[in-house]
Amino acid sequence: MQYLPNIFFALALIIGIGFFVINIRKISRNIKLGKDVDRTDNKSERLKNMMMIALGQSKMVKRPFSGFLHIIVYVGFIIINIEVLEIIIDGLFGTHRIFLNFIPISVYGFLIATFEILAALVFAVVVVFWLRRNVSNIKRFLSTEMKGWPKNDGNYILYFEMVLMSLFLIMNATDTPFQEAGIGNPISQFIVPFFNGYSAEALHTIERSAWWIHILGILIFLNYLFYSKHLHILLAFPNTYFANLNLKGKFNNLESVTNEVKLMMDPDADPYAMPEEGAEEAVPEKFGASDVTDLNWVQLLNAYTCTECGRCTSSCPANLTGKKLSPRKIMMDTRDRLEQVGRNIDNNKGVFKDDGKQLLYDFITPEELWACTSCNACVEECPVNIDPLSIIMDMRRYLVMEQSAAPQELNMMMTNVENNGAPWPYNQQDRLNWANED
Repeated sequence: MQYLPNIFFALALIIGIGFFVINIRKISRNIKLGKDVDRTDNKSERLKNMMMIALGQSKMVKRPFSGFLHIIVYVGFIIINIEVLEIIIDGLFGTHRIFLNFIPISVYGFLIATFEILAALVFAVVVVFWLRRNVSNIKRFLSTEMKGWPKNDGNYILYFEMVLMSLFLIMNATDTPFQEAGIGNPISQFIVPFFNGYSAEALHTIERSAWWIHILGILIFLNYLFYSKHLHILLAFPNTYFANLNLKGKFNNLESVTNEVKLMMDPDADPYAMPEEGAEEAVPEKFGASDVTDLNWVQLLNAYTCTECGRCTSSCPANLTGKKLSPRKIMMDTRDRLEQVGRNIDNNKGVFKDDGKQLLYDFITPEELWACTSCNACVEECPVNIDPLSIIMDMRRYLVMEQSAAPQELNMMMTNVENNGAPWPYNQQDRLNWANED
């Protein structure tokens, strides 16, 4: 019986971390369903982007108020979780505040004091975030795609953080020996009066209960990330590292199209000749993308990394003029479809069984795609370097090259280019007529 709590703690730790690993493997599997793309170049620049954007939060502070608040939560989240290491050791070996045996009491007091101050700040900031989401009527939190689960998900995380920070402070406030030592309690000392009159046994019970709920809450929070937009806490780092380094506005050319154009321009080429051995590999199954498996793995990583903050949509000129396009919804729909494909594979013993659905039409409409002006505002605004535009352009390619489903204005322009060598409906011989006008 003496070691029963330690055994229970070890089992909870194994189950919590094990379930998390299983879910992360599913996400990795789903991302790898995407087409291959090489993002191993310019390692130093990629590392710099990751350090500046994911770790340093450099793009968050472009909107100073929300950016500053986010940094408080971000720093608090990282630093306070150092305390989790002590909790794990105490839980496994039945000790209590084990670090006091290894580091000077003044250093330990400084660390715990820092944790308490950050916990109080995080709690206050989370309250502000809740008010912004639920009371302030900020437009980007009221969009259609933010109804239902996305709205609830954002609130659930805020409630989680409030509870975890409260439990940490209550745990310290009811730890009588810790309070009597007078170290590291700049916040919890003000909570102590709420427990005046409680017996020593009752205080110990409250402290142990807060301790257990706190660590179990952290394990639950860890596994909740798999179902939440807050997966960006982990994926922001690889996402910024593997982001596209090309100049914004530079689009990739399909190798198969390039080869066909070269063939057309070669007077000695035989258009009826069989392709050389191995050349078939350069010909894609389809041009562009109609489903998530047609996208590349970085685009799928983007979808899982989306924070649903709405900065992209709030900066999109198409959305601002009332058009249906929302870059945030593009990423959310891509993630939802990818999750649907992943569940299909899980339910069919590792093989995808055609479900009669696809990303295009079932999740994203052509109206949304053609509303995009390809201005890159969404890419510029994203705090973790997500690229909704690349998905939009790949799906447009599919509409044009596979279904000939471009808008009439675009079809007219392409017809003019084909017939006249220019977007305008004028014969090539008439191009310079303007110079003859008086």
